Amino acid sequence: MSNNTANSIARRLPFHYGWVVVFSSMLSILAGLGFGRFALGMLLPSMGEALGLSYSQMGWISTGNFVGYMLSVLLSGFLSERVGPSRLVASALVVVGVTMLMVSWAQGFLTVLALYFLTGIGSGAANIPAMGLVSAWFGRTMRGRAAGFVVIGSGFAIILAGWFVPLVNSRWGEAGWRVNWSILGVAVLSIAAVASVLLRDRPEQMGLTALGSESAPTRDMDASVSLYRMPVIWHLGAIYFIFGFTYVIYATFAVTSIVRDWGMSEASAGGFWMWVGAMSLLSGPVFGTLSDRLGRRAGFSLVFAFQGVSYVLITLYGLPSALWASVACFGVGAWAIPGIMAAAVGDHVGARRAPAAFGVVTFIFSLGQITGPAIAGVVAERAGSFGPSFLMAAVAAGGAIVLCRMLKK
Repeated sequence: MSNNTANSIARRLPFHYGWVVVFSSMLSILAGLGFGRFALGMLLPSMGEALGLSYSQMGWISTGNFVGYMLSVLLSGFLSERVGPSRLVASALVVVGVTMLMVSWAQGFLTVLALYFLTGIGSGAANIPAMGLVSAWFGRTMRGRAAGFVVIGSGFAIILAGWFVPLVNSRWGEAGWRVNWSILGVAVLSIAAVASVLLRDRPEQMGLTALGSESAPTRDMDASVSLYRMPVIWHLGAIYFIFGFTYVIYATFAVTSIVRDWGMSEASAGGFWMWVGAMSLLSGPVFGTLSDRLGRRAGFSLVFAFQGVSYVLITLYGLPSALWASVACFGVGAWAIPGIMAAAVGDHVGARRAPAAFGVVTFIFSLGQITGPAIAGVVAERAGSFGPSFLMAAVAAGGAIVLCRMLKK
């Protein structure tokens, strides 16, 4: 689509083109993160059985993807400034889609490991600029709401994978996992095509201004100022680290705890987790909008409060109402922090440097994701249950609230 054609279409739309960017970015998150990362848990059992993978090898496949993601988020901000966020998102999704298609033909562990490492690189390179585009298209008073709608792509992916992957496996039997990888790969490539057509780097390219910018304009920070020398970036990074550390403990061990500590069946535990995915669709828009109205500090603090309560409630074994409340509190705030973080980064550094800054804090967040499950697993093994691990996460969430209240406007 030429720029003139796109500009003409944008002027005829009954709503601001920024919402088209939000929709396209949400699809990009659904494809890059949702299908590229979160669908793995549903695909591993059948793939592992067919290829004779050990539990250790399955773990390495997941770790390989995560290492690729971490390396990518460090470079994606730099690449976004050089080639443009929109072009980077579309190109990264092509990498994700192609490598997922190639996994469907894999015959052994090393091939899957190498390909899924590349999938992780594509996932990170799509996620960072997709989130950063919000800062370019929306002013401060609407940035949180817009970012909140973008992050729900992950929730949609969890729900779709939970329904679609078992359906295909039951229909195709031993070849089901290959068919699933192929279908998901084609879906990612289709979304890459949509992103290449609809995404635009800045509203000025289409003769528009950022939505909400007239009431609270923000300026881009001087490119000569190093992001690594900005105290606010490290402050936001510390908050994001704690989120990565705590939420991944719950996401990793909640189902196992429901089975072992609560004594429920795997089917019942899976039902609870599906509710998490469904409720998480509310998290980004609700808390993102609240952060626009109440401020980023209040938005961050509310989410950490909900999640801290969730971590405590899941330790109250024998009280079904406590478990339901835990699932509800966690689900409602599941994807809110990334959305608010994307908005907060844009508030402090401006639209042009937002992707690079978001890449820095996301790398710090990734370190929390690595250390959280490792420490929680050791604590649970020594205690004989996951209760102390969840309580540790609750204490950390309380510390995050303190850091959030100290955040400068």
